[in-house]
Amino acid sequence: MELNPQQLSQYNGSDPSKPIYVAVKGRVFDVSAGKSFYGPGGPYAMFAGKDASRALAKMSKNDEDVSPSLDGLSEKEIGVLNDWEKKFEAKYPVVGRVSF
Repeated sequence: MELNPQQLSQYNGSDPSKPIYVAVKGRVFDVSAGKSFYGPGGPYAMFAGKDASRALAKMSKNDEDVSPSLDGLSEKEIGVLNDWEKKFEAKYPVVGRVSF
């Protein structure tokens, strides 16, 4: 399944009939099993329905960092992002890709 950012934003947990998706490096994960984290009111709800690559790399919850852009990230931050990607792969199914 291929989603553009607008379509991805519809899977942000606000509609209980839809799954919750978070993208990492363009790959879309179904994080519905982690609803308490990614659903409305959860500590990571700001990532739901978005590509959160930059924020994960920077260990940031700032809105301006919730972005697919990897521009200017340090090697250490890229390593952190790769670790997050492995955690997502181990925990959640990949359901598609984001087309930018």
